[in-house]
Amino acid sequence: MAKIRIKSQWFRSGSAKTPQQTASAMAFIAWRVAQNMLKQMRSARFDIEIGAQYFAFTREVLVFLTQVLDRMAFERMGAEGRAEFITALVRRVAEVLQENEDGLLGAPPAGQPSHYDEFIDLFNELVDHYADFGYGPDGPDFAFVRYLGHRIEVLMPEKDQRWVVDQIMATEVPQAVEILQGALQDVLSTEARAPRSAHPAPSGGLNS
Repeated sequence: MAKIRIKSQWFRSGSAKTPQQTASAMAFIAWRVAQNMLKQMRSARFDIEIGAQYFAFTREVLVFLTQVLDRMAFERMGAEGRAEFITALVRRVAEVLQENEDGLLGAPPAGQPSHYDEFIDLFNELVDHYADFGYGPDGPDFAFVRYLGHRIEVLMPEKDQRWVVDQIMATEVPQAVEILQGALQDVLSTEARAPRSAHPAPSGGLNS
């Protein structure tokens, strides 16, 4: 995956963030990471068509990323803060996904689950599955990442299924996790953001 620039310093104000504030910032970053992963997969000639497949892929990746962020939060927040963070994160991710999916595909017909509810349902379905996998200093373990790979595999055309798990495990996930680790560290930092420029303001302006 090509490097992407995440401006997590936008969220550094020099004071501690609430779990909800942290979740809002990280939901935006997770969305960016998922979109970049999809872009890189398509650049690598994996067929992911705009439409239902595009958003099915995105939902799977976003559930995985929220699970990774939950493990990261476990290391950095207390139990109560972590619970507040992951609840707010999942809801905000679902909102961002719905905004984009409704904008491209339109809202589902009356009586059908909203795109928001589809994401929440998928998260609830998979949370116990991901809970069985390990997470250590280097990030999610082999089984954790392979599970995502196999869930993506079934979304792909037959020609791509042979290669997609390796692409996800060896290329896409390691950088996605690295980006999230750095971004969460920045977002949680209480160090004030550096000024935009170290240069002094110009002097000697005209007098009125």
